[in-house]
Amino acid sequence: MDFTVNEETQVMLDLMERFVQEEVIPLEPAFLTKNFSEIEPQIDRLRARVRQMGLWGPAQPKEYGGMGLPLTDFALVSEVLGRSPLGHYVFGCHAPDAGNIEILHDHGTPEQKERWLGPLVRGEIRSCFSMTEVELPGSNPVMMDTTAVLEDGQWVINGQKWYTTSADGAAFAIVMAVTDPEAPPHQRASMIIVPTDTPGFDLVRNISVMGHTGDGWASHAEILYHSCRVPEENLLGPRGAGFRIAQERLGPGRIHHTMRWLGICRRALDLLCKRAVTRPIAPGQVLADREIIQAWIAESAAEIAAARALTLQTAWKIEHLGWKEVREEISMIKFVVANVMQKVVDRALQVFGGLGMTDDTILAYFHRHERAARIYDGADEVHKLSLARRILKPYRARAAEIREGSHVFR
Repeated sequence: MDFTVNEETQVMLDLMERFVQEEVIPLEPAFLTKNFSEIEPQIDRLRARVRQMGLWGPAQPKEYGGMGLPLTDFALVSEVLGRSPLGHYVFGCHAPDAGNIEILHDHGTPEQKERWLGPLVRGEIRSCFSMTEVELPGSNPVMMDTTAVLEDGQWVINGQKWYTTSADGAAFAIVMAVTDPEAPPHQRASMIIVPTDTPGFDLVRNISVMGHTGDGWASHAEILYHSCRVPEENLLGPRGAGFRIAQERLGPGRIHHTMRWLGICRRALDLLCKRAVTRPIAPGQVLADREIIQAWIAESAAEIAAARALTLQTAWKIEHLGWKEVREEISMIKFVVANVMQKVVDRALQVFGGLGMTDDTILAYFHRHERAARIYDGADEVHKLSLARRILKPYRARAAEIREGSHVFR
């Protein structure tokens, strides 16, 4: 596995890093204290500059105006942009649009691509992905109450979803709904495109997450679908293939998220170190003189490096072998990186003391919104159990042989 970054890619990463540091991060105080809609004009000006620089849509298909970077290169980009909560949005590779673009590109009809994919890649519209339900476990995606029944050439959708990220202001939703209730569990659901101005698509509320409701792209919505009708041709991919399509998207999407989390780790550790060397604790002494702080810095650096190496290895394997061959690593990086991020952010908060609890730094935002990393995209515990079952499977099959072979298990 060759993780060497070529000169062209390194120049691109350096340009992006400088732009994030000099242009994006200075917008964060406004982002933390104002509604998203209030600062959107400023963000749009930055997006226009990114387009002029030829850096728009790093992961998006070239034929629709993106850069078309391979997964390992985009992993490095995601780490750079992840240093700010606005980074991915400013560069046009933000969730949930990035995932929806991939789904539309791989499974959309020519008509669906013309109507939705092109404008989405160009950043002219936004989208959302509507899967998680209020009363059912998101950790078990085959359990779903939302239904789509085909009547007279139209899908009639009924159900309640929440944590539909960025639904506020989105042009359309990709909805996961049960279309074949009698089919095997993994073949019951389909993906359907629902324009958000369709009668029966009701955005009930933007959900308050740890005291912050948000708006526009920076929000999570509860959606009620009641007799929401869309044409039969809005089916995205084959009927009953919703779960399979979601699984195909899961591997690359996990890389996007985990490398973004590693960007957050980098930012948090950088802030921790700056605080440690400047915060006086006694005459002639600063926090960095304390051994416990030095230990936190060393542990954080080592944990970040290990999590990063595992993630880049997984990205390389997905790109070269396919996601099915890397299912164990895909589970590993989710809970490993999420936990490293939580520890590093928490250490930084501790070093900042009372200041860390305020919105005068970005750390409190990371704590509020990224703690969910251990829940969204599958709870840590579910990934650990799934991984352990896969590891134990060949051992269980050989249990009798192992038992008879030797009591010391040579």
